Amino acid sequence: MSWLFGSSSNAAQEPTTGPVQTSQTQTEKPKPCCVCKPEKAARDDCMLFSKGEDPAQECKSTIDQYKTCMAGFGFKI
Repeated sequence: MSWLFGSSSNAAQEPTTGPVQTSQTQTEKPKPCCVCKPEKAARDDCMLFSKGEDPAQECKSTIDQYKTCMAGFGFKI
């Protein structure tokens, strides 16, 4: 079965290539769905459960908090 999985000593000696570099790039800038989760949840709750006529105006502060958080990660909204 070692031919199927290879030995760990051989894998450690192989040079690192594309996939490792790609994962490092992804860790530098995460996906937008994976950041600012509490701010996003607060914004969504405010918008969904708003009883006012203009939820966007009523939830402006939570929306601004979410935008500020996303901007901190390099996303433009």
